[in-house]
Amino acid sequence: MLNKLGIYNIYDLITFYPFRYNLIKRSDLNSLMDKDRIVMDGYIENTPTLFRFKSKLDQMRFKLNTGSNLMNVTIYNRGFLKNKLNIGTYVTVIGKYDKIHNSIVASELRFGSILKDTIEPVYHTTYGLSNNQLEQYIKELLENNIEIKDYIPSFLKEKYLFNDKLIDIKNIHNPKNLNDLKKSIRRLKYEELFIFMLKMNNLKTNKEIKKGLKRVVDYNLVNEFINKLPFTLTPDQDKTVKDIYDDLVSEKRMNRLVQGDVGSGKTIVAIISMYINYLSGYQSALMAPTEILAEQHYNNIKNIFKNYNINVCLLTGKIKAKEKLEILKKIKSGEYDFIIGTHSLQSDDVEYNNLGLVITDEQHRFGVNQRSSLKNKGTTPDVLYLSATPIPRTYALTLYGDMDVSSIKTNPGGKKDIITTLKKESDMKDVLNSIYKELKQGHQAYIIAPLIEESDKSDLKNIYELEENMNKAFGKLYNIGILHGKMTDIEKEEVMNKFKNNEIQILISTTVIEVGIDVKNATMMVIFDSFRFGLSTLHQLRGRVGRNTIQSYCILISNKETERLNVLTKTTDGFKISEEDFRLRGSGDLFGLRQSGDMKFKIANLKNDYKILLMAKEDSENFIKNNDVTPYLDELNITS
Repeated sequence: MLNKLGIYNIYDLITFYPFRYNLIKRSDLNSLMDKDRIVMDGYIENTPTLFRFKSKLDQMRFKLNTGSNLMNVTIYNRGFLKNKLNIGTYVTVIGKYDKIHNSIVASELRFGSILKDTIEPVYHTTYGLSNNQLEQYIKELLENNIEIKDYIPSFLKEKYLFNDKLIDIKNIHNPKNLNDLKKSIRRLKYEELFIFMLKMNNLKTNKEIKKGLKRVVDYNLVNEFINKLPFTLTPDQDKTVKDIYDDLVSEKRMNRLVQGDVGSGKTIVAIISMYINYLSGYQSALMAPTEILAEQHYNNIKNIFKNYNINVCLLTGKIKAKEKLEILKKIKSGEYDFIIGTHSLQSDDVEYNNLGLVITDEQHRFGVNQRSSLKNKGTTPDVLYLSATPIPRTYALTLYGDMDVSSIKTNPGGKKDIITTLKKESDMKDVLNSIYKELKQGHQAYIIAPLIEESDKSDLKNIYELEENMNKAFGKLYNIGILHGKMTDIEKEEVMNKFKNNEIQILISTTVIEVGIDVKNATMMVIFDSFRFGLSTLHQLRGRVGRNTIQSYCILISNKETERLNVLTKTTDGFKISEEDFRLRGSGDLFGLRQSGDMKFKIANLKNDYKILLMAKEDSENFIKNNDVTPYLDELNITS
């Protein structure tokens, strides 16, 4: 049962911290409202009466004399305590206050009075293992003379006046007062974040001394290529290209994150990077999270380089065995310069000839192991990550401590901001009119549903219900298609191609269309039950329209969380939205770190403890700068 909670040894048990605390404090009746939680102690005034029901349930009633009041107490399924509840027995009652009848519906009875305020730990439990049992196991363990490693260097303990770690661990499981508890929690959070930042800063230090591929490339050749493009790069794109060029021609190995808003032009920056790498005689691999996006990149790259002597191939899971063998053979021989694909690019049977650049698109959708396995395919290939989920710069510098970060904030010229409105379900007539207005102009629309099928537990719009409703409204005039994750790849591709070719005018979809799909004629995005999504996901979905110079629109439909969703009606700046999303939801979903497995803090929280994180960042940098940290890192089992 302990294993189910992730507890496998003594250290796991004593660092299995409470997730909250109950403050057991005698209530002041004058300040309580009806239905408030109440804690009251006193004498039992009468012999309790017990009522038993056929379903093996029971109800017990008695009067509690608090010294200044006589209160009626009702408690269920505690009949087995009746013989212990004699007149004059002193008990503490915890439950819900019924102000009108001056009574308590009790949830818990404790024998004895409240001598002082008590802070009780509350742990996550599992079936068959109670909070009291966990508390007792931990208490017994901490009463023994156990040794525990303190990972905060002594000079930092002195700087912050921290206790020994064991004192704080004892205090967090059995706190005497709130002030000491807060100090202990802060100290244990700091230690976790110090170790984390030490690891991140160590990665950065090691990265800086790692030798990469040194290239000799004339920047004039790069400029010639850029000048032949049918559009002009923005200042941010120019700067990012120069950052990447400087990385590629230096001896250090590039490890760069390019983050930019939806439609900001990260892809062309990646393509220019591939061209610089090609001029040096190396292969480039671009890995996308979905086959649809990989195919889109493949087609775009083929089109851009149609007048160049550059060979491009596509490698995805659906390539037939015979064709795949031929592609693998040409990759190994070096015949292909650009290899575009999904996670198939990291398969054991893919051998590169001279892989010099690895690009991961929508990097937050891949776990750390997935990203690493591809960058280890070459000897020391340079690595570029692309992310359309912008991260506030301060957070990026902290969390991606082992990467350099380039941000593209300015959108290419000519694009108009997407007009976003928030509607309720009762406004459906207006929503349908808005959709119809765009369709009449020959444009197309996305309709997003959060569910694929009906759910007994939810009244959320599902994809088939929306299809039926859209058919009633528009079926006689326009073609309607559906797209979701349970469809086969062939089915998805067929629907997407029809939508791209305007054979389908209304596409009803789940968030499978969130990443990278580019249909320039689509100008309307309608998202049902939008409260179900994070702001960054909604921003990504919104980015599927506005891919052209035509004015585009996004309608969020929700009867809930309108204040949160209003953020999207006020700005199209993904960086501002990501800051708000980080504030509201924390780092897990936003950074895609849950799949990495290295962010499972026992007590710290990146969102709530950001000030402590910054302290830990600065302290860890100074520690690495002024000390030989190798033995320390070995003990922590921290490696680059």
